[in-house]
Amino acid sequence: MSWMDIYSERTVTAEQAVANIQSGYRVFLSGNCSVPQQVLSAFVERAKSLQDVEVVQVLALGPADYVAPEMAGHVRVNTLFISDNVRQAVNEGRADFTPCFLSEVPGLFKNGQLPLDVALVHVSPPDEHGFCSFGVEISVTKTAAQSARLVIAEVNPNMPRTLGDAFIHVSKIHCIVPVDYKLPEIRTGITSELSQRIAKHIAGIIPDGATLQMGIGDIPDAVLHQLTSHKHLGIHTEMFSDGVIDLVERGVIDGEQKTLHPGKIAAGFLMGTQRLYTFVHDNPIIEMHPIEYINDPFVIAQNDRMVAINSAIEVDLTGQVCSDSIGQRLYSGVGGQVDFIYGSSRSKGGIPIIALPSTATIKGTLTSKIVPSIKVSGGVTTTRNHVHYIVTEHGVVDLYAKRIRDRARALISIAAPEFRDELEQRAKELKYL
Repeated sequence: MSWMDIYSERTVTAEQAVANIQSGYRVFLSGNCSVPQQVLSAFVERAKSLQDVEVVQVLALGPADYVAPEMAGHVRVNTLFISDNVRQAVNEGRADFTPCFLSEVPGLFKNGQLPLDVALVHVSPPDEHGFCSFGVEISVTKTAAQSARLVIAEVNPNMPRTLGDAFIHVSKIHCIVPVDYKLPEIRTGITSELSQRIAKHIAGIIPDGATLQMGIGDIPDAVLHQLTSHKHLGIHTEMFSDGVIDLVERGVIDGEQKTLHPGKIAAGFLMGTQRLYTFVHDNPIIEMHPIEYINDPFVIAQNDRMVAINSAIEVDLTGQVCSDSIGQRLYSGVGGQVDFIYGSSRSKGGIPIIALPSTATIKGTLTSKIVPSIKVSGGVTTTRNHVHYIVTEHGVVDLYAKRIRDRARALISIAAPEFRDELEQRAKELKYL
């Protein structure tokens, strides 16, 4: 039987596909800009007649009707990273959160800690050999699809065909649901004056020939704007967005001096606009890989001059970095921060960076993000043992191998000026100074 015969035989509607899901199943949901929207909608309707279905996801965009209060008893989410659409449910106890390094998530599926009954995925149309690309979302999705007993895939002509370790053969898909809709778009590129000030400090410590990891958001976009005069930059990152395109077209990002995958932009998933999806389609410089490879610290470390840029909610005076919670309130997850901070620290000439504004306004009150101590029950994402560079709009400090007293002084020097006296007083009370 040819792959075309298999494709025809296994093509069904979304409703027919999700009829295979039974009570008590554990269902993986592909995330980011690759949520299979029509299959998900059909699943939500199907789930109303089921009990105790567990949905496992990482970062999912868009509506999350499956975590609505009325779905209690039918569906319960177990998320390995807390996205906006499930944050309230997690903090109200209606959904679960499993902390895990992003690089280790696929192993939970593969090694049996979280065995999957069904994987809901979203792929490109098959090529002449019958292989579909996972497109903008390889990260944990490819391994989930390899591990699940049943794979249900939306096949969408709008999903770009990305290259690398990014494919699944039609014969490995049990239910094929043809769809035709545009992928969600995440618009970037407009950066604040504050982010530009932080980005200038970061750009100043990035050498020519560096390989970069950066995510989506104001500060990463601002950093890319500051790199137009750099040369021979490379990319090895869990995700990237539209911001890299201009630097590729300018010749700034060429990957020529990368020590791993030279000449290639290596990534696990993509989030951006249609411009990005068009750029990556069948583009030989784009090389997508599962996240257990991309985010493996010992793979990351093989990139010389590896620069990792990550963010934080707060940093205490000993160098502890909190990025996943606000006190007791769970906010996100560790994601790939520790993977890349540790990996870049082991790189020859590596530069691990935590970047954050020095202040935040909470309920109308200006507060310092450099703090004496992490809030009670706040999570430590990057430990004081792993931390290296901290950057705010007021400067750059390197904490690695520094005494606590030196760390405290350094961090106070890049805190907002109006909070420095208070921080110094608290440091003395804590016997740091």
